[in-house]
Amino acid sequence: MTLRTADVPRNDKGIWKRALWLVPLIVILGSLSGILSNSAEGEWYRGLEKPSFQPPGWAFGAAWTTLYTMMALALATVLNEPRTAKRDAAVAIFVVQLVLNYAWSFVFFSLEAIEAAKWWILAILVLAAIAAGRFWRIRPLAGALMLPYLLWLIFAYTLNSAIVRLNPGAGSPLFG
Repeated sequence: MTLRTADVPRNDKGIWKRALWLVPLIVILGSLSGILSNSAEGEWYRGLEKPSFQPPGWAFGAAWTTLYTMMALALATVLNEPRTAKRDAAVAIFVVQLVLNYAWSFVFFSLEAIEAAKWWILAILVLAAIAAGRFWRIRPLAGALMLPYLLWLIFAYTLNSAIVRLNPGAGSPLFG
C-alpha cells in the first residue's frame, strides 16, 4: 500500500491531540464495560463449556486494549479531516457500533443472554464494517486501522456461536 500525497494529513498534530484523549477514553470505557458486567469472573460464565479455540483470559484484555487503541486512532484520524456530512455520518455510525460494543458485555455476562449476544455481535460487525468503509473513503489509514477490529469481531462471533452451541439452554432470553 503506497500513500499518496492526498493521503498525508494536513495537520498531524491534530490527530495526536485528539488521540491523546480519545485513546484513554475509548480504552477505559471498554474496560469498564467488561468490569461492570462481571465479565469472565462470574460463576455462571466459568461453568459454561468453552470451545477448544478459546484464548486464555489474559488474551482478551490485551486484544481489546490494542483494538480500542487502533479504533481510537482511526476516529482521531477521521476527526482531523474537514467536517462534512460524509465525515459526520461515518463518525455517527462508528459511535453507534462502539456503544453496542460496550453493551455486548452486559448482554452476554450480566443478562446471560448468550444467544442474543451472538446476534448483537453480528450487528456490531455490520455497523463496524460500514464505519470502516466510510473511514477508508475519508482517509484510507483510518479504514485500515479498523481491519483488525473487524477480524476480531468475526472471531468473537464464531466464539460466541460455539458457546451457544456447546451450552444449549444455558442462556437467558434477552426479553422475557
